[in-house]
Amino acid sequence: MNKQKIVHPDRQSGFDTGAYSDGVLVDGFLFVSGQAAVDFKTSKFVLGTIEEETTRTLDNIKAIIGAAGASMDDIVKCTAHLADINDFDRYNKVYSTYFTGIKPARTTVQSVLAENLKVEIDCIVKIPA
Repeated sequence: MNKQKIVHPDRQSGFDTGAYSDGVLVDGFLFVSGQAAVDFKTSKFVLGTIEEETTRTLDNIKAIIGAAGASMDDIVKCTAHLADINDFDRYNKVYSTYFTGIKPARTTVQSVLAENLKVEIDCIVKIPA
């Protein structure tokens, strides 16, 4: 198996997020780790409303996917964790604007998130041939 690490293009060289990669590309699929409202240029979380955090999270995912040569429409599966499931409608309104055509399969659950985050999203992407 040939694995390739994919990193957010704005990631600061000294920004260590732990024992995982932003994305791992293998056999034409990109597996993107759970992303959140992080400013990769400053290595800091940017907390805000559910709409603001969802936007920044999906922008981070978009950047990682773009670094691998794909687009948001190449996502086949997402898993979203919300700190408060009551934010679902507001989160979903923002989320839905990032996709055209067939939307990815998705699971959304309520979870306890670190750093007082409101949302974390991971995804699986099929890289175009």
